[in-house]
Amino acid sequence: MAPSVSGSVVGRGTIALVSGPGVSVGSGASEDGAAGPSSLDLSGAEELAETFRVLADPGRVRVILALLEAGEMHVGGLATAAGLSETACSHALRLLRQGRVVKRRKVGRSALYSLDDEHVSGLLGLAREHIDHARAGH
Repeated sequence: MAPSVSGSVVGRGTIALVSGPGVSVGSGASEDGAAGPSSLDLSGAEELAETFRVLADPGRVRVILALLEAGEMHVGGLATAAGLSETACSHALRLLRQGRVVKRRKVGRSALYSLDDEHVSGLLGLAREHIDHARAGH
């Protein structure tokens, strides 16, 4: 069953959310057209788009996948695992930290990186499911 839009543009500057099987992101507006508690305002849409922008680079995705597998890594190990130079990996980590996808823990003079929380894994898993579903012709 395909996701469905529970509303369209609601009021001024509020967008209703999409819902479907396994997706619990909200129900949009109330019957009187007022934005419901789960509606996404335009600034929320900007934040959501920024999260997808941060994830929209193959090198950064490889860094995330390496962290999913290892849990916590130094820049050098991450660079090797992701097939990036240390400079490119550091840049990717900076962007991922700014996007609250990755966090850093200082240990003496070095830093260890890990995923910020379990939502990152869920986002990648859902994207993978979507790709597999689309490839199957659904």
